[in-house]
Amino acid sequence: MCGRCLSRRGLMGAFGALALAGCSENASTGRRQLVLVDDRQLAAMADQAWAEMAAKVPPVRDPAVQARLARIAAPLVAASGRADLKWSFTVLDSPEFNAFVLPNGRVGFFRGLFDFAGSDDEIGSVLGHEIGHIIARHPAERVSQDVAVQAGVALATRLLAENAGQYADEVGAALGMGAMFGVILPYSRKHELEADRLGVELMRKAGLDLEAAVRFWQRMTARADAAGKPPEVISTHPADDRRLAELKVAVAGGA
Repeated sequence: MCGRCLSRRGLMGAFGALALAGCSENASTGRRQLVLVDDRQLAAMADQAWAEMAAKVPPVRDPAVQARLARIAAPLVAASGRADLKWSFTVLDSPEFNAFVLPNGRVGFFRGLFDFAGSDDEIGSVLGHEIGHIIARHPAERVSQDVAVQAGVALATRLLAENAGQYADEVGAALGMGAMFGVILPYSRKHELEADRLGVELMRKAGLDLEAAVRFWQRMTARADAAGKPPEVISTHPADDRRLAELKVAVAGGA
């Protein structure tokens, strides 16, 4: 057998073994997921990301605002079953309508979104969503997907190189674009919907008003700039109408 064939089989076997070894079932989501990185690696990445964010956007200086966010978050953290993380919740002094969570348990909640929320329960709906990302291990899955996609594109480019000839680079770029629209973005949208569902479940366990999640997203969808969002197919987030519809289903099921 030729050395090239052995090389191909070796690459494909190694890639397959890597993917198989990284698959595990997540009890929170009820599905299998690819996880190739451990929590310590993610925590180190998250610490660096938080340091970079804190250097750009300072926290709101009002201690009452920070205390309110921590108070709302406390029962949601207790419901999450992830007391092992060193959770921290910070309102960041930016008018941006956004919030995020890092794998080390740090949650950033921008002042613009904090002020927009009409009640503690609406703020809790956002926090539940962010905590949901962690219990579903979405950060680990996303990093692992990126690693797997890069490895797969490199493998496919090598296997096609002899036939593509001088166009091998273009073929590789096309494969990478296909992987982005066919794998990474759909999984990101799936993660958002999954985090919405888990967030509603956390709200239920924490004794919060589930309808607050619907009210919050109805007002978010009605914002004047919502019409400027890109189509779902090229977005990391699901379309607002779809998200709201599935959120209502989750609320109705958990009420």
